[in-house]
Amino acid sequence: MKNISVVVPVYKEERNICSFYERLNTVLSKLNEYSFRVIMVNDGSPDNSMQELRKLCTVDNRVSAIGLSRNFGKEIALSAGVAEAADSDAVICIDADLQHPPELIPELIDKWNDGFDIVATVRRTIDEQPLFRRLGSHFYYWVMRKISGLDMVSQTTDYRLYDKKVINAFLLATERERMFRGIMDWMGYDKVYVEFDAAARESGEAGYSYAKLIKLALNSITSFSLLPLRATAYLGFLITISTSLLLLWMGFSYLLNEEPIYTALAFVVVFNTFLIGIVLSCLGLVAHYIGAIHTEVINRPLYLIKEKINTYK
Repeated sequence: MKNISVVVPVYKEERNICSFYERLNTVLSKLNEYSFRVIMVNDGSPDNSMQELRKLCTVDNRVSAIGLSRNFGKEIALSAGVAEAADSDAVICIDADLQHPPELIPELIDKWNDGFDIVATVRRTIDEQPLFRRLGSHFYYWVMRKISGLDMVSQTTDYRLYDKKVINAFLLATERERMFRGIMDWMGYDKVYVEFDAAARESGEAGYSYAKLIKLALNSITSFSLLPLRATAYLGFLITISTSLLLLWMGFSYLLNEEPIYTALAFVVVFNTFLIGIVLSCLGLVAHYIGAIHTEVINRPLYLIKEKINTYK
């Protein structure tokens, strides 16, 4: 009998946990040929999510709860969950807000049995998703494909099944500013996609604000590509050449006594302002890379666990 662990990151989901568990349990109870374990990772929720998880652990001994000492972010919560599930034959990651339908799990397992190491899901539609968020997602994945060379499909989600070999390889990753599924895609194992229609959140608010999404996008871009740094060098070279040519033209214009179409002061002020903006943008980008290096060099623990219930390790 193959062992499958279901990893569920939890953040401010006290109103969804019971509904999620009921739907998940209904699906798992029909898959008698597998042994299941549910690992729910509370990512420092400020609400009563941990209390709800404690109740579930007393009702069902297949449910394990891990409480992190504070909010480390979804990427770290997923990492903590798969580390706990490393001895399983396969791991399924799924959100607790019921936008990821548990009823899709049998299809994910079938694809895994067909020989795929990663079974990823792609949203066809999303109920009540703001237009700006949808367009931003498409743009982000387009940029990532262009600059990183990774096979990242737009509207893909963290709702995935991973074979044991993929999880063991993932645990070798050491970066702290991480994008969970980006690392999984980077490894290059055999992958297949399954489409689904995402429902709106049953209750509560999305854990990922626009600020967190922007931070995740920036971290993933700088983690998987050096193109922004190269672009900075290319831009500096372009500015140097263009300004040199412009200065030569201005010099010849002065020597030939041609009537300029603008005053020298106006040109200097505008062009200097433009260069300052470019320099500040480049410094900000370089500072982000330096900040990432600083985070890695400090080498703090990836996460800290405050409480564990029904766990084996």
